[in-house]
Amino acid sequence: MGDGSAEPSVGELVAKVTADLRKLIGQEVELAKTEVRTEASRAGKAAGMFGGAGFAGYMVALFLSLAAVFGLANLMDPGWAALIVTAVWALIGGVMFLMGRARMREFSPKPEQTMETLKEDAQWARHPTNRTG
Repeated sequence: MGDGSAEPSVGELVAKVTADLRKLIGQEVELAKTEVRTEASRAGKAAGMFGGAGFAGYMVALFLSLAAVFGLANLMDPGWAALIVTAVWALIGGVMFLMGRARMREFSPKPEQTMETLKEDAQWARHPTNRTG
């Protein structure tokens, strides 16, 4: 073998593998960040639904209290009107709670795609195949 050898040196190979590894790790970090942002957004929406359910619960207590006051004071139209409003708020609160719970069940704090590609990377590192490029 002379100076015209087509095979790279060990140093060149190590440098190339190191550069590739750095690039791969950088890509994995970016993927993880993207996944975490997406899941945080989903969690925020679910939390918003729970907040809405909390507000509706507050309104139920408010109107139920008003209904009891009006119902006991008059036993006529204002009390029944307040009971109807209370029932509507109870229904709204129940629907919002169910929607929030459904969205929370969709939430996954683990970056699934990143975990899968990390497993693939680990598999490749254990059993590297011929490189192209």
